[in-house]
Amino acid sequence: MAADPRDTGPARPGASRRRITPGRILAWAFLLAVVLVTLFPFYWMLRTALSTNPGLQAEPTSWLPPEFTWGAFERVLGMQSTEDALAEGGSGTALNFWRYLLNSVVVATLITAGQLLFSAMAAYAFSRLTWPGRDKVFALFLAGLMVPTIFTLLPNFVLIKELGLVDTMLGIALPTMFMTPFAVFFLRQFFMNVPAEIEEAALLDGVSKVGVFFRVILPMSAAPMATLGILTYMTAWNDYFWPLMVSYTDASRVLTVALGVFRAQSPQTGTDWAGLMAATLIAALPMMLLFAVFAKRVVNSIGFSGIK
Repeated sequence: MAADPRDTGPARPGASRRRITPGRILAWAFLLAVVLVTLFPFYWMLRTALSTNPGLQAEPTSWLPPEFTWGAFERVLGMQSTEDALAEGGSGTALNFWRYLLNSVVVATLITAGQLLFSAMAAYAFSRLTWPGRDKVFALFLAGLMVPTIFTLLPNFVLIKELGLVDTMLGIALPTMFMTPFAVFFLRQFFMNVPAEIEEAALLDGVSKVGVFFRVILPMSAAPMATLGILTYMTAWNDYFWPLMVSYTDASRVLTVALGVFRAQSPQTGTDWAGLMAATLIAALPMMLLFAVFAKRVVNSIGFSGIK
């Protein structure tokens, strides 16, 4: 019997996976809905920032900017005159945006650099060195993850005040600049997976333990160190309550605190919502770009470490 010319052989293994089914359609619809719900606040912020405050009051539910203008961004960046700012319902007081941006960069950099160095050293001691009570000390150290941050605010404030570091960028960075339980645990997971033979070979070549740490372990842990650096930088950048407690002037005030001060500068027409949303977008943009570029590396590193 002749073979049917329409018979193309066995079905490819991936054909069933690519088949469009009602379940797959529902799954994609659900994911699309989640994406829209996630992105909607950013769209609404942009719509508000591109409007004037009188226009927002006249058409508060409009999906498009009621009166399209870049004035809010100009106002935040100090490029708008006082007369134009008041005409658009903004505050006549200028926001020292670039100063606050520099303060945020300095504080976040101090915290990130300190945490990477000291947390890596602690993680190396807990994972690669053998000393009495190591595991018990690590368990006690790890218990710090269960202590709410709010419980440490008052002791930290008293310490910073006694050191004379109130209203300084170092005072903002100091409490979290050395190490955190999460950072130590995160790096310890990677250091434990480094083959012992590599470390032993370096020791046989005459390298000290300190040299092994800086010349072998750290270079091999570039990916997790970068991931921890990104997570730490984003956390430090978004921190609000602690900087609010210890910064009182423009000399140390960071962006998150400055946005609250900007909101409190209520002009005669009420809160400058357009300016506030413009400042918030500009402040969030660096972290959004940072995470967008390195999101895959962050997710892969966290998954490899076993952290859920």
